[in-house]
Amino acid sequence: MPKTPHPRRHSNRLRTVAATSAALMLAGLAASGTAAAAAPSDTTTPIKHVVVVFQENVSFDHYFGTYPNAANKPGETPFHAAPGTPTINGLTGALRSDNPNGRNPARMAPNQALACDQDHDYKAEQLAANHGAMDGFIANTQKNTCAAPAYGANDPGLVLNYYDGNTVTGLWNYAQHYAMNDNSYNTTFGPSTPGALNLVSGQTHGAMAHATGNGGDGHVVTTDSYGALGVDPATGVGTVINDPDPFYDKCSNPKNDTIEMTGKNIGDRLNDKAVSWGWFQGGFGDCTAKSPVGEHTVGQQSPATVTDYSPHHEPFQYYKSTANPQHTPPASVAEVGHDGPANHNYDLNYLDQSIDSGNLPAVSFVKAKSAQDGHAGYSDPLDEQRFLVNLVNKVQQSKDWASTAIVINYDDSDGWYDHQLAPVVNHSQSAQDALSSTGECGTGVPTLGGYQLRCGYGPRLPLLVISPYSKVNSVDSTLTDQTSVLRFIEDNWQTGRIGDSSFDALAGPLNGMFDFARPAATPLLLDPATGAVPAPTAGPADLQVQVSSPEFVAPGQVVSTTLTITNHGPGTATAVSTGLLLPVGSTVTDAAGGTLFGDLDVLAPIDLAPGQQRVVTITSTAPGNPGLRAAIGYAFSPTADPNWFDNVGGAVVVVR
Repeated sequence: MPKTPHPRRHSNRLRTVAATSAALMLAGLAASGTAAAAAPSDTTTPIKHVVVVFQENVSFDHYFGTYPNAANKPGETPFHAAPGTPTINGLTGALRSDNPNGRNPARMAPNQALACDQDHDYKAEQLAANHGAMDGFIANTQKNTCAAPAYGANDPGLVLNYYDGNTVTGLWNYAQHYAMNDNSYNTTFGPSTPGALNLVSGQTHGAMAHATGNGGDGHVVTTDSYGALGVDPATGVGTVINDPDPFYDKCSNPKNDTIEMTGKNIGDRLNDKAVSWGWFQGGFGDCTAKSPVGEHTVGQQSPATVTDYSPHHEPFQYYKSTANPQHTPPASVAEVGHDGPANHNYDLNYLDQSIDSGNLPAVSFVKAKSAQDGHAGYSDPLDEQRFLVNLVNKVQQSKDWASTAIVINYDDSDGWYDHQLAPVVNHSQSAQDALSSTGECGTGVPTLGGYQLRCGYGPRLPLLVISPYSKVNSVDSTLTDQTSVLRFIEDNWQTGRIGDSSFDALAGPLNGMFDFARPAATPLLLDPATGAVPAPTAGPADLQVQVSSPEFVAPGQVVSTTLTITNHGPGTATAVSTGLLLPVGSTVTDAAGGTLFGDLDVLAPIDLAPGQQRVVTITSTAPGNPGLRAAIGYAFSPTADPNWFDNVGGAVVVVR
């Protein structure tokens, strides 16, 4: 280790670099001040951007049943859990060796990624749960008659099977570095459309059927028993438990009746608050575009193709207020997230453009094209992984990452086995219900709004949060469901609830997956092909810094600024010094100690091995004059050389 000079030797150089950094930041803020001032920025948490990635048809046990233990067979992408990784409520040894379904769950290898689609109807899933015994999956949701190259034909226990970290490597790595929940459920039983509607409204009642070929806005009550069930003859309104296409969508199948939803959704609430938002979906810009099935599988490439866009996966197209019936593109990238011809519904490529232009909406809902959405039968976990990793990598390398939360969740279980019965929080009594007894789902709980066919919670689903503010290698067991994501958005932007007996009133919080007081999560750039953490290459230390500081403070308020310093290697950082422009009277908290020189803090040198991280917290007092933009500048050196600063940056705090 080279000789470390006294911290005072760095002070002038550090002051200059930090001041330059802060000046550049203030200049940048001033240049964009008008636009920034016009947009609402007040949130109840440090999260200013939520990216909800809504994937398809996976139960929790199907992807995470044996987490964090992977088989690591030769030739497969390895996964090794970090020491201290928490346990989950997964497939125990007893469930894998003496399962109540009469056959035992089996591991599916990476070369079995493309598999048969299972039965995931509202009633079939209740029958699979069999009054809570969880032993009716083979009889009620299993489908094992698909054709090669898909795996599963004639596998007598297919529906029970699961993947591990050698196939869903990316998701397991995200769970290692961020937070996941092992007690999260489908809001109700059933397939994709109810899940999508619950995500954005918590409500599957309020559906009105339109006759085949009806092109107007007239409310046509049909005898269709697929789109809207339990229809009130007086109002023509019923409940959705299947996958009907949306009425307000030119891409909907013209041979089938469609439905519209007559209630409100989170898009309406965000519009009321002038908060930017958008739904981004693969294929939205071209209803005829198709992609190959199993493109990135291991020996399962299929000659089949699948249409990129699926109308019944797009919830906002069911509501007149938030639909883009003609799939009109935005007038410009600047429109994305705001009112305009596209009415907040976009092709997926506009998300990339928005991130690249620094125009990421406050709330973004993201749906992959069909071949990458994870839905068994026409998608698979390896193609899904490509999509997820590319998206997360892009967001983590954007200017908005420091204030972003990415939520990965799913629309339904596809009927795949999960051993955990959900608590029933909403009762239903109909011919389609069978969880508790024939015609009954749930006992001793109310029927919200008196609306039948909304029994829930349904099957358990994966839920992950990726953010600088997410807990690290953490498993939260708070009871949550799809509307917990909705509720987080409502609470963060103070939109109010959806109303009309929405499940959002019951939803558990996501707070157990965050640590807003001590953010310590850092970016994790994975390999999209494997989901693995790329191996380091030879070279010097690579320091990375994340800064967390409040955006607005009151005069005289104590300000807490957190710097998370990470050495991404592969070399060792033998000395790290920070220069911080802060008001006089600041104090520094760090295990290494530090010395203050007026408005400049210089940390005592510390050692950072490759992969090691240090969190530094500085407290200061905000200046007393409102309107001042107080700059916090910093500079870091990975060696004892006072003239080499590997990372320079800062933050701005506005006094008001």
